[in-house]
Amino acid sequence: MSIVVLIYSVFLYPIIYIFPAYAANGAPVLFGGGAPIDGKRKFRGKRIFGDNKTIRGAVAGIIAGAVVGLIEYPFLHFMLPIAVLLAIGAISGDLVGSFIKRQLGFKPGRGFPIMDQYGFFVVALLFAFLLGHMPGLYGMLFLIILTGLMHVATNRGAYALHLKSVPW
Repeated sequence: MSIVVLIYSVFLYPIIYIFPAYAANGAPVLFGGGAPIDGKRKFRGKRIFGDNKTIRGAVAGIIAGAVVGLIEYPFLHFMLPIAVLLAIGAISGDLVGSFIKRQLGFKPGRGFPIMDQYGFFVVALLFAFLLGHMPGLYGMLFLIILTGLMHVATNRGAYALHLKSVPW
């Protein structure tokens, strides 16, 4: 295997592949707000998602992921439907994490290690798995490491820019 193929398959393609999920996960911080997606309803006496999960944020996330797919489309035609699934999966994964946190009694904004960093990522990959073209084993290992690092860096950046009230 040439070094160019190695770099593409282990590093570049995995980044291109997962970027719609990253965009979907980050967009609600920039474009969210408004009405909570759960309508303030409760499940077993506790909020379903909380005030920080909004309709506008979820829609913005899905649109951001789809836009990334449109940008990737001229180069990788198969990525547009995958990008949409990654975006929907990322938003769904974030909502699942929020639901679990609320049901366990976590206060809004409180960190939940592993779930906060990887919930959106795992569900996004599960959704996209339906269409294939997944990165290989080494690419996936790279993405696991990258996702953890990116989560820390982007959340600290958003906190420093006063886009988030907590740095996690």
